[in-house]
Amino acid sequence: MLKTRMSIQGDLTIFLLSGRIDGECISQLEKPISAEKGRVALDLGEVTIAGLAGVRFLARCEQTGIKIQNCPAMISLFLFVWPVPG
Repeated sequence: MLKTRMSIQGDLTIFLLSGRIDGECISQLEKPISAEKGRVALDLGEVTIAGLAGVRFLARCEQTGIKIQNCPAMISLFLFVWPVPG
């Protein structure tokens, strides 16, 4: 289960995520993220695990300019190793 809180710092909206990022929760993340007009960051400091769909989602976010903060080491490694399919 993924929990989301939002913090606004100037023109930066930070989504603070906790729990598990998997395929079931991605659509509920995409909607509020895409609604933001300014810069967006995802804070993964309290994320416990990310499934393959979650890692691919995070990689797509990075490719579109969304900043990933406080990323757990294992998720960071997967983001580095697994390229996102076009």
